[in-house]
Amino acid sequence: MDHQYPGIDGFLGTRGSLMLDVVFVVMFAILPVLAFSIYLVRYRRQYELHKKLQLAQGILLLVAVTAFEVDMQMLTEWELRAEPSHYFDPGAKWSCVVGYSLLIHLLFAVPTAVLWVVVIVQALRRFPRPPVPGQHSRQHVLWARLAAGGMVMTAVTGWIFYVLAFVIR
Repeated sequence: MDHQYPGIDGFLGTRGSLMLDVVFVVMFAILPVLAFSIYLVRYRRQYELHKKLQLAQGILLLVAVTAFEVDMQMLTEWELRAEPSHYFDPGAKWSCVVGYSLLIHLLFAVPTAVLWVVVIVQALRRFPRPPVPGQHSRQHVLWARLAAGGMVMTAVTGWIFYVLAFVIR
């Protein structure tokens, strides 16, 4: 890069910080694993493996998002990294294309994070060990579908924000 930014530079060759790049890539891994986990439970009835995959994803996302937030709040000034983008206006941070894309992303990311926690905690509390279908199944499927859809939208809107802010000049 031709400019020095606060924080640790990422590995994707963009203006993104290390944690922006990590989360960008993690989301590419999360979606296929999520789809595979849903396939396992829906078509193969492999409830225990589904549970293990979902818990692993939940832990991975918790660690990645926590590290990401620490980086964004304390180390990286994302706005400086976004300044070269034609879609970012530092004087109107929240009312430019990058700002709108971040707000839309957050409208999916925050509720999805809460929903994932609720779905996982309720599944751990209400399904027997080892997990098998039961009274909680119908409710779990409903909320899990919403959580999975939210995760897809969180990933897509996050990628759009990343490209607009840190790739495009």
